[in-house]
Amino acid sequence: MDIRQLTYFNEVAKFKSFTKASNVLHLSQPTLSKMVRSLEDELEMELIDRSSRQIELTEAGEIVYEQGQVILESLDHLSTHLYDLMNLKKGKIKIGIPPLIGFLFFPSIIKEFKTLYPDIHIQLNEYGANKVEEEVRDGMLDLGVVVLPMDEEQFDVVPFVSEKHMLFVHHSHPLADKASVEMNALHEEDFILFSEDFALHNKIIEECRKAGFYPKVAYESSQWDFIGEMIGQNLGISIFPQSISKKVDQEVVKSIPIVNPVVPWNLGIITKKGRYESFALREFKKMLHER
Repeated sequence: MDIRQLTYFNEVAKFKSFTKASNVLHLSQPTLSKMVRSLEDELEMELIDRSSRQIELTEAGEIVYEQGQVILESLDHLSTHLYDLMNLKKGKIKIGIPPLIGFLFFPSIIKEFKTLYPDIHIQLNEYGANKVEEEVRDGMLDLGVVVLPMDEEQFDVVPFVSEKHMLFVHHSHPLADKASVEMNALHEEDFILFSEDFALHNKIIEECRKAGFYPKVAYESSQWDFIGEMIGQNLGISIFPQSISKKVDQEVVKSIPIVNPVVPWNLGIITKKGRYESFALREFKKMLHER
């Protein structure tokens, strides 16, 4: 067994698809299939059940996938340790951020960090917060920015941003001129929400339930600017962090504070507890904490 075989198999197991894994690995599907088959031949057991349309792991495959993740993460740690010894101000950081958080805060952060450390490469991966949490936990990302609270038994957590959510409505909406609005006043409104893999989706539903109703979801999207445009066409309302109010056309879309209760938006930086942190990652976390 070699590292390439294990890496290729783990990608297939992760996506449960040769097609998706081959795209990520930039390999032809026949080449990838041949490598996985050679691993099976070497171990003298089937790792993948190919009898159905979507591949499934056999019992042996589940074991190889689970242990393979540990092996590959250990090798990644070894490489990082050795790289740190030889290149103190070089390296790579793999960061996961929800698109909204990236848009609001990260252009200036990246510029500041690259000015200090031009030889450190930053790989940004835009996912919903739930996916970011999963990828950090699995060791696929060095750092993630997520909505708090977070399980501090699994992650090291550093607070990053704290502000409030606000209601966003079309300027002609009856609530547009209100000084503030309570959540229970929104029970008959059509909501436009982020997709389900975004933490804000669940947060809004949770707050509505606390206020005694389940929101009527008219549309969902993974793009905040598309949701903003939909509000601008008076197709529904939404709830966003306060910072978004600076990014919308305030002549068209109005933002109103939510009260009784105030709905907080607390962000944190998470890293996997016990994972080795490179020089590059330590410096990036330090800069975020000091902002």
